[in-house]
Amino acid sequence: MPRVLAIDYGKKRTGIAITDEMQIIASGLTTIPSETAIIFLKDYFSKEKVERVLIGEPKQMDYTPSESTEIIEAFVEKFKKSFPDLPIERVDERFTSKMAFQTMIDSGLKKKQRQNKALIDEISATIMLQDYLSKKK
Repeated sequence: MPRVLAIDYGKKRTGIAITDEMQIIASGLTTIPSETAIIFLKDYFSKEKVERVLIGEPKQMDYTPSESTEIIEAFVEKFKKSFPDLPIERVDERFTSKMAFQTMIDSGLKKKQRQNKALIDEISATIMLQDYLSKKK
């Protein structure tokens, strides 16, 4: 069974998470510089079967677009041109960074480790993906 991949795209960094082949568990894959996202994904898709990609959709609390919407929309357009046959699903990412930070605290990471923004992005993508898997069941 192909995997599902989640992308938490940001101005500087992009967190990526992937499911197992049974699509039961979401795991953080990596955090990469955002400008390398398409190149990284081309390489990844050449090695792994992925059936769908989730891309975070940033919104304010009142559901209006956030300030990063333009950047992410531009990435979505590039993604569609690079991978026209791969379905994209947009998912609400409003609380993922806060949840990621809390997850780091709950796991006992020290303050210095919790300042690792790359890890927060990767955990955020994992939370988006796990939430998607939970709703799919």
